[in-house]
Amino acid sequence: MAYPSDKALGGDPSGSPLSDAERMRRLSRLRTVATVMDTAIAIPGTNIRFGADSLLGLVPGIGDFAGALVGLAIVNEARRLGAPRHKMAKMIANIGVDTLVGAIPLLGDVFDVYFKSHRRNVQLILDHFEGDVSEQRQTRAR
Repeated sequence: MAYPSDKALGGDPSGSPLSDAERMRRLSRLRTVATVMDTAIAIPGTNIRFGADSLLGLVPGIGDFAGALVGLAIVNEARRLGAPRHKMAKMIANIGVDTLVGAIPLLGDVFDVYFKSHRRNVQLILDHFEGDVSEQRQTRAR
């Protein structure tokens, strides 16, 4: 299914392109969500950080799936921003790995501390837009 935002890079569902300020606001919000979900809390005296995703994973049965729902919201925002389908597929794979391994008792809880799917996914989005900016700069320089 083609979405209007697929046609206009960085567009919203109505099909109109986003301003640079709006795109930056949305990317900033995604960074904040990823930080809260993956690295908001530091263990003093170590380099270990974890977030709400690790804490949610402690709730048997539904915790990992709640984290996956947040991850899918990030993928949806990537779609709305105009991220390519292959990057969204990688994002969904990251969420799948995090959810499936995270659901394994004890091992999954440790895994959640180290595999930060939300941060990985937001970085995929940021890398995409950095590439767009670089291409635009090179085109203008010619």
